Order: sequence, then C-alpha cells, then structure tokens
Amino acid sequence: MEQNTRQKGNAAEEVAEKYLLQKGYRIIARNWYFCHLELDIIAADGDELVIVEVKSKFGEPFDHPTEAISNKKIRQVIEAADNWVQQTDWSGDTRFDLITVVFYNEQNYELEHFEDAFSP
Repeated sequence: MEQNTRQKGNAAEEVAEKYLLQKGYRIIARNWYFCHLELDIIAADGDELVIVEVKSKFGEPFDHPTEAISNKKIRQVIEAADNWVQQTDWSGDTRFDLITVVFYNEQNYELEHFEDAFSP
C-alpha cells in the first residue's frame, strides 16, 4: 500500500463516509476548506449537524490514532466549523465526532467512532 499522506487520508475518509452512510447519516460535504483549515466530513445525524474529524494509521499502530488529535487540531476544527455555520446560517445543534481507522492492509481495517469526542 504505497500511498502518499493525502491518498491515505482519502482512503480513511472514504471508509468513514461509507460507515456513516450505513448508520443513516446524510453527508453534506467532505474536505471542506476555510482558508488553510479543513473539515474532513460534515454530516447530519437526524436534525443534528455532525463535524467529523477522521484520523488514520497504517500498519500495526504503536500509538492509537486518537493520540494524533492535539488541542491545536481541535481548535482548528472548531474554527473551521464556526465559519461553516456562519456561511450556511446553521442554527441547529452541532456535535464533533472523531472516527479513527487503523489499516492493517488494503482490505483489513479497524474503525472506531467516538460521538461527541470534543466540544467548543
């Protein structure tokens, strides 16, 4: 699985998107940018807006992908989400989820979904 970082990120986001669709979420946008900030997945779970950060690792992990989400990254996701909310005049509830994907090879992976993983 020789891929660059962006390709690996896209693979994890595709797995996460498929998972969310199977759970009944509606995908609103993927890879939404505000300046240099990015939201991986913007989805709706019923009437609730869900901002999903996707983290991935390839191969046997020595550390869990959740360890890759720093306080700085959380602040960046919240800042980008605030801008999306302002641009779209969203006024409903919003939550921030984290999905981690550990790939062992192209067909085998482990996905974990952390609902309400962090808050502004």
